[in-house]
Amino acid sequence: MNSVIGGRYLLSAALVGVSLIAGAASADDGMGSAPSGVHAQHPFGNDADVRRSVTEFAIPDVTLLRDDGKPVNLPAELDDGRPLVMNFIYTSCTTICPMNSQVFEQFQEDLGGDRASVHLVSISIDPEQDTPAHLRKYAAQFHARRGWDHYTGKLADIIAVQRAFGAYRGDKMSHTPLTLMRASPGKSWVRFDGFARADDLMAERKQWDASPASLVAR
Repeated sequence: MNSVIGGRYLLSAALVGVSLIAGAASADDGMGSAPSGVHAQHPFGNDADVRRSVTEFAIPDVTLLRDDGKPVNLPAELDDGRPLVMNFIYTSCTTICPMNSQVFEQFQEDLGGDRASVHLVSISIDPEQDTPAHLRKYAAQFHARRGWDHYTGKLADIIAVQRAFGAYRGDKMSHTPLTLMRASPGKSWVRFDGFARADDLMAERKQWDASPASLVAR
């Protein structure tokens, strides 16, 4: 897709800054439960840049605000039966977030006619700035289609969500690239620490379609 391919060249200029951010945040700061050893060499890099694990999370019972302005209960929103792919972003981010959002854009494009049947979720970690209007504008930059929703909310609730998913780093500048996937409610979560590619997400999706038993560490 031309917009994605062109964006890859633009993002190359930010790679040095991303490496510094990811390196500084690679160790757990005591505020979250994320694993250490996160590397950021290239958003479309080799598998050595990404750490995959299978884990369990309890979705906190909070209300968030979707980018269409509708308040939603998070457990109900995530447990609607669709396969789920989730990340954490904020709209003023110039390094990690645009790269992760471009991966979501490419993944949704690759889904083709199945795109509405997979729920892509992007949760802002800067709710004090990221209003639904800001999120809609951000989503449009990455050509988000039906099935890809962005969320904000009260700061305390957003922090609770980050803590629940092992994504809390204390402030937005310390966040690290993270993608979470789940085949359906009740299934285990697959966690990608590092810059998972659209190909990585699609490979996981195809394994779910082939066999639910594929949700094991490998």
